[in-house]
Amino acid sequence: MFKKILIANRGEIALRIIRACREMGIKTVAVHSTADSDAMYVKMADESVCIGPALSSESYLNKSAIISAAVVTNADAVHPGYGFLSENAEFAEMLEAHGIEFIGPTPEHIKKMGDKVEAKRTAIEYGIPVVPGSDGALDNINDALKTAKKIGYPVIIKAASGGGGRGMKIAFNEDELKSQYPIAKAEAKSAFGDERVYMEKYLVNPKHIEIQILGDKFGNVVTLGERDCSCQRKNQKLIEEAPATILTKKESTDIQAIVRNAMAKMGYRGVGTIEFLFENGQFYFMEMNTRLQVEHPVTEQVFGLDLVREQIRVAQGEKLGFTQDDIKPTGHAIECRINAEDPETFIPFPGTVKYYHAPGGLGVRVDSGLYSGYKIPSCYDSMIAKIIVFAPTRKDAIIRMHHALNEFVIDGVKTSIPLSQKILAQEEFKKGTYPIHWLEDFIKSERAEKEEVENQEDKKEVKKTSKSKKKK
Repeated sequence: MFKKILIANRGEIALRIIRACREMGIKTVAVHSTADSDAMYVKMADESVCIGPALSSESYLNKSAIISAAVVTNADAVHPGYGFLSENAEFAEMLEAHGIEFIGPTPEHIKKMGDKVEAKRTAIEYGIPVVPGSDGALDNINDALKTAKKIGYPVIIKAASGGGGRGMKIAFNEDELKSQYPIAKAEAKSAFGDERVYMEKYLVNPKHIEIQILGDKFGNVVTLGERDCSCQRKNQKLIEEAPATILTKKESTDIQAIVRNAMAKMGYRGVGTIEFLFENGQFYFMEMNTRLQVEHPVTEQVFGLDLVREQIRVAQGEKLGFTQDDIKPTGHAIECRINAEDPETFIPFPGTVKYYHAPGGLGVRVDSGLYSGYKIPSCYDSMIAKIIVFAPTRKDAIIRMHHALNEFVIDGVKTSIPLSQKILAQEEFKKGTYPIHWLEDFIKSERAEKEEVENQEDKKEVKKTSKSKKKK
């Protein structure tokens, strides 16, 4: 049993892990940069260690500093949260070498599923349906052109070693492929230090569906339903929900069985997520995230499980305390990510939170490290909170989220709350059939309407001024 866990992360996820550890009677160590000295998670941890300056590369990505902190504080294990070093196989190996448990999958599985090309090969090997595309990384533009001709346009080029939209380019014809291919390689090199790219058939209007998995060290694997993460801008999710109401019961059951069998064959341990594109009744493997997801709370609400607690139990060498037949989903959950950014321009908006009030009531949960007087740093991701609601039906959950957002007060900085409120009010969102490109199209139409109104107002002002001059 772990007596002390070091949390190699920051913000709301660090706070989330601390709370789970407290309930399990486990002491916690928070590591932090100089920019996060006053963060809530640092205040709530049993111990804290400053590991470097604000720059992530010198603090939260500094493997040696984090491991040194774990050794000095006698931590039994390290929980990486998500982002930063959560999918870094070298970090997991270094911890193992120091006799410290990495709360996550094996380094081998991180490597296998972290490389997008190798992950696709593995998916094929274990019977997971994939999008038609290149057999591996593309060697050159001629290789890319041949592959595109084989699978048909449009196509999408992706970075082999990353995600989040970086190194990702779409081509609808040969000329576009010739121009986008070198750009994709350059972006991949810049973002991930690896210029390798691969190609897939581009699906025009798919849904983004992901399956949550949990496995132990004894070969037991369960799937915890699916999430619909189709509400996204530039491949960044904004609203997630569970279950995915677009799926039939058979579609959900079948894809979960495929994923469960594949992960059991792999011998996967810990939590993980298999992400798919879903179009015309077909699932297509995108990638696997070998870590906790930002959107894990919607699964927790629907299944009544603490995924962080289960992560820790599995890492301690315990067997899963339940089987697939023991767990059943109920109700519907929705999560809105709250970012410190201008809701119209999406420019980050760090600053001091003058006043903070979180919404409450039945079925309302807020994961955040904010408090009145807290200064949001400018050097990290702009997400500052997540609000999650649970209700008996999707319709009820949308209504509950609408009221919770109205009650949420974060004064002093601009946030994405107004955008989330607009999205919830749209008929396309209420129907639940919106594809992954819907939000970007909605934002474009909103801007076009605003510009048209402004143009009309300008014309009225010009006419008014002109009439005034004539009278004079």
